[in-house]
Amino acid sequence: MTRRSHRMPKSRALRAGRIALAMLAALAAASCERAAQNMYDQPRTRPYRQNPLFPDGSSARVPPAGAEPYASGPAADPSGGRLGRQEAERQAAADRAQAIPGPVTLAMLRHGRELYAGYCLPCHSPAGDGDGRVVRRGFPAPPSFGEARLLAAPDRHIYDVISDGFGVMARYGNRIEPADRWAIVAFVRALQLSQHAELAALPPQARARAQAALAADGAGDVHTGGADDAGAGGSGDARNREPTR
Repeated sequence: MTRRSHRMPKSRALRAGRIALAMLAALAAASCERAAQNMYDQPRTRPYRQNPLFPDGSSARVPPAGAEPYASGPAADPSGGRLGRQEAERQAAADRAQAIPGPVTLAMLRHGRELYAGYCLPCHSPAGDGDGRVVRRGFPAPPSFGEARLLAAPDRHIYDVISDGFGVMARYGNRIEPADRWAIVAFVRALQLSQHAELAALPPQARARAQAALAADGAGDVHTGGADDAGAGGSGDARNREPTR
């Protein structure tokens, strides 16, 4: 009587071994994925929050000195980046300007008004008198654009304050391009003119409207100016006509 062998056929043994190895590999890969999850869920901070990792204590970083802008967007693709470089050169030239570059057009004032409404109006108010909505809720009031100091300030001073901030005002140089900052400066000048224009200095049409208002209201002074067409405002109730974003 011979003893029956219980050995597994070689082909089945190989197949079982391969299945076991595959299962072990899958388990190992899953454990590695769990162990590496911290590479996906890294700590992050919100803009302008404190962060002790950096010497200045701020989580918001600016490009290092000497960083060069690169071409981006669909306009840069077909020209090998030429259009992107041209835009970067245009913005760099605007950043070097000491006064509002080029003529101040109605389109520039309208663009500056849109940017002012989005970035400046909550604190500075529609009339530029520093009585914006957030100021009425306790935020420190900025100075009025009608102060003699700001009326006499050069254009570059206003541009630099937009770029680098001042006091409790945050810097906007990393959010607003140089050409757009100059558009805001132009609109601020229009606001100043609308509040301090002399009747004799107004264009004929604006002067006629002001004279009609003086005759109708019997007022001794009318605040109006060339910025009227740009929507700068000019009457005392301008703060009640805040444009929406």
